[in-house]
Amino acid sequence: MIEQPLEPWQWPESQWREVVNRVRAGRSLKPATWPGGARCAVALSFDSDHETNELREGGDSPGKLSQGQYGNRQGVPRIVEILKRHNVPASFYVPAVTAMLYPDEQRNLAAQGHEIGIHGWIHERNSVLPIDAERDLMQRSFDVLKKITGVDPVGMRTPSWDFSPNTLRLAKELGLIYDSSLMADVDCYELLMDEQPTGVVELPVEWIRDDAVYFNMNRFAALRPYTPPTDVFDIFKREFDAAYAEGGLFQLTMHPHVIGYRSRVWILDALIRHIQQHSDVWFATHADIVRYVKANG
Repeated sequence: MIEQPLEPWQWPESQWREVVNRVRAGRSLKPATWPGGARCAVALSFDSDHETNELREGGDSPGKLSQGQYGNRQGVPRIVEILKRHNVPASFYVPAVTAMLYPDEQRNLAAQGHEIGIHGWIHERNSVLPIDAERDLMQRSFDVLKKITGVDPVGMRTPSWDFSPNTLRLAKELGLIYDSSLMADVDCYELLMDEQPTGVVELPVEWIRDDAVYFNMNRFAALRPYTPPTDVFDIFKREFDAAYAEGGLFQLTMHPHVIGYRSRVWILDALIRHIQQHSDVWFATHADIVRYVKANG
């Protein structure tokens, strides 16, 4: 007779504790002060998914692929122009397939002082991968970004923030110093694995601070944009204002093929202008923030 797996409500305490403790937030790394006496750190990021959102599904729709291509043709140039105008660095998380499709895009970003971080191979879902496949794709992604940009990636963001039970172990094996996929805090913290400190820093994200949840559209499903750009700007602005009041970290995730439209990209420009009205703010890449909190948190 084959034993049926237990339902979660039947789990013994040891089982649910093992699940909870596999990857967990440890000590807070919120520093007492930021560089130059800044009150708040600002970490702007862009996930350059481009065509990989369609490719990872095994799809070959020219329409969906064209939406991804917009990210390269229009989204990234518009974003880069705004960042350059305000002299603001950012972090770009790039699937290896995107990097191979658009190597000059990544080289140009790196040359302008922006960070290029790991974002999977083809925007795959980590949670469905066996450990050997996840390890292989992570290593290959690292190698591709290093070869194209000439710089070793030091951090990652899992595609769709999909974190498997093995992801943290593999990130540590690869020598990465941080991840930016989890949501246990608003400030940086050290990640624990099986209740043990790993030395890997989490720079947390949140769907509230992500443009895609407000603007995504799928014409074959019920997914439709429902939030006006003015309301999205208001949400992001309020998130920054609260981070500034608390003396903490403001992190934001955007996508070139989402935020990079003429009726939306003004949000980025207006938000930077609002933040720069505060003289005691530090704009930095995710990597630079992590290095600072590791030394001072």
